[in-house]
Amino acid sequence: MTLTEDQLTNRTPKDFSSHSNKAATAPAFFSAYDLHAYYGESYIVQGVSFNIHEGEILALLGRNGAGKTSTLRALARLDDPQLTHGEVWLDHQPLHKMSSYQAASAGLQLVPEDRRIIPGLTVEENLQLAQIAPPVGWSLDRLYDLFPRLGERRKQEGVTLSGGEQQMLAIARALARDIKVLLLDEPYEGLAPVIVDEIEKTLNIIKQQGITTVIVEQNAVRALMLADRAVILDTGTVVFDGTAKEVLDNEQLRAEYLAI
Repeated sequence: MTLTEDQLTNRTPKDFSSHSNKAATAPAFFSAYDLHAYYGESYIVQGVSFNIHEGEILALLGRNGAGKTSTLRALARLDDPQLTHGEVWLDHQPLHKMSSYQAASAGLQLVPEDRRIIPGLTVEENLQLAQIAPPVGWSLDRLYDLFPRLGERRKQEGVTLSGGEQQMLAIARALARDIKVLLLDEPYEGLAPVIVDEIEKTLNIIKQQGITTVIVEQNAVRALMLADRAVILDTGTVVFDGTAKEVLDNEQLRAEYLAI
């Protein structure tokens, strides 16, 4: 059952670490503050707060069922889960007051776990479709420079690409929009280590362009080695907010919440 406003107001504040970067303190480029979200009657996201500065990579981690994907979907303003309370801010814009389409137009792009490559369209047509309506982001030439494999396969149907190439196409399609924040859900899933290396090189290039990234990934060690900071969720709540290095250096924390 959805919590009342009084119940939300009287909730005990989260005990963030001393290195935390809470959304309630200093202004940030991208902030989530006290998010509560439901799938039907199931209370999934339970007061999640964090913020990110421009150009950072944040690893959003936790065990299966911790609420990571649900938090990403709530940030992207999708209908499921339903965001019932909380605020999402991007560069001073209140995304929590927007639809998913409006949030995307404001610069937020989600690359879901299943990649959503459109059947029947070539690589290039998938990218062109993303640019039909403004605001338009990277040009096709620039995207092909970033992903040479896509340039080589531009006339090939997108769904016939390998898993790694489909992941590249999904990221390129997000960059085809005027993007400020990239949300990635399990980008390494099912990919060979050499392809993961390529994806990580791409994400570092994207970071150099000032784009902020939130990555949800079961391969927590790879994600932490890439990220600047980490937020760990457990049963829909934040149990750690600090640097990625802190998590890599803290064996007890990793064993308890990440099983690594």
